[in-house]
Amino acid sequence: MSVCKLTLSAGAAAASELQLPIRRLKSQRWRGTKAFVVRRGFTVPDNSTARLSSTALPFRQSRKWRTSVKASSEEEHKQDSSSASKKEEISTSEAPDASAESSSSDSKESSEQAVEEENVALGSPLPGVKSSSEGVRLPKEVIDSLRDQVFGFDTFFVTGQEPYEAGVLFKGNLRGEPGKSFTKLEKRLQDKFGDQYKLFLLTNPADDRPVAVVVQKESLEPQPGVVPEWLAAAAFGLVCLGTILLRNAPTLQLALLTNNADPALITEGLIGGAITAAVLLAHEAGHFYAAKEVGAKLSVPYFIPSWQLGSFGAITRITSIIRNRSGLLKVAAAGPLTGAVAGLSIVLAGLLLSPGDGQGIIVDAGAFHDSLLIGGLAKLILGDKLQEGAKVAVNPIVLSAWAGLLINAINSIPVGELDGGRIIQAIWGRKVWSRVTGIAVGLLGLTGIFNDVALYWVVLIVFLQRGPITPQSDELTVPDEKDLALGVAVLLLGLLIYLPYPWAFSYVLPPLA
Repeated sequence: MSVCKLTLSAGAAAASELQLPIRRLKSQRWRGTKAFVVRRGFTVPDNSTARLSSTALPFRQSRKWRTSVKASSEEEHKQDSSSASKKEEISTSEAPDASAESSSSDSKESSEQAVEEENVALGSPLPGVKSSSEGVRLPKEVIDSLRDQVFGFDTFFVTGQEPYEAGVLFKGNLRGEPGKSFTKLEKRLQDKFGDQYKLFLLTNPADDRPVAVVVQKESLEPQPGVVPEWLAAAAFGLVCLGTILLRNAPTLQLALLTNNADPALITEGLIGGAITAAVLLAHEAGHFYAAKEVGAKLSVPYFIPSWQLGSFGAITRITSIIRNRSGLLKVAAAGPLTGAVAGLSIVLAGLLLSPGDGQGIIVDAGAFHDSLLIGGLAKLILGDKLQEGAKVAVNPIVLSAWAGLLINAINSIPVGELDGGRIIQAIWGRKVWSRVTGIAVGLLGLTGIFNDVALYWVVLIVFLQRGPITPQSDELTVPDEKDLALGVAVLLLGLLIYLPYPWAFSYVLPPLA
């Protein structure tokens, strides 16, 4: 015989604890409702429990109630023995199913836990990298080797880890200079796993603390496009060549407006078009030369046609991982710097050379207010010939090279994946780059109300060049002072070219000796 405690509470009255001796009954009926009795408990339906709980039972009455319950239980047991047997069979038959379901659930949970222990799930991708592998996971033994054998107290002390696409992100404390620590970690990773994995030292945007990311190298390989890259680039290049020639052939432009165009007039723009194209090609050559020096790979340049300038320059993607921010700065700055040297050389030559008979172009002096640098050079070289309201004859190569310089400088705007944006990220990091990009896009949008070229640039940036920039392996090492000076000089040079000349040409400067 087992004992069950039933606690009955009644309002403000003290609770009475009743010791109810019961037999090992499988079921019984009490006041017309079923009550299932287990081995060490007595359970009644909710409605019956509510009635009992709301009734205050004195101790003597409870003894009578206990006796009646016992007698009723014995009588009910004799009447419903067959029913109890059936319920016992049913409960017995259901027990294996419940245990089987429980064991199945436990085994499923244990298997899932084992999988989680063996692998790390996918997480957020690296910025600017489209992974070519789906569902790649690092085994647990690899993660343990990375944490215990590659990282260490002398380089990067790991304090935690999180899932990352095709790899794992390690949180911790960086020891020593980032560049030296990265070199040690890279060597240990190479010695342990060969070329199977790629290491990144980045800044966590959430707390600005350094993190280490290790991903499978094959996941960083770009996927081939549907159309071959060279074919699409050639198509863009041909269209861009036509707009550049048309831009340098004003007679042909007028003929097109009057529906009296002669295709032979395109020859008028050959020299000017060649000069503008030469500045653009010098820009791209600077990129490829610097990329070769730092061991980076670039895509085929996509030249973007423009009705206003002939071209908006070229979109050249970085298709490999650059080692550090200094390398990114060199690649980004080399293009605008080389293009500026080529364009300025031709502009100076055109200003110094007097236009031949019938070869010069008559322009208003106010046109030189469009560029701070070009206007200053023109005033310095032309002297008293350049005065407000005056007409000036200049060599046509000046305007063609000026157009190339403007295209070159617009690519130096510090926004998105333009050269200027890459320079900003290389010098000050991704957080500053993100803020400067937002400000620059806003300013360009406001300028676009008055200038259609600025409006087109906003559209181009938003849809094609807004970023993010391909990550560098070591984004924690700041470029040295020499590289910083180079990047700042390129940004300032771009400002000098596309900002207007604010002073009037009313005074006369002495001519050059």
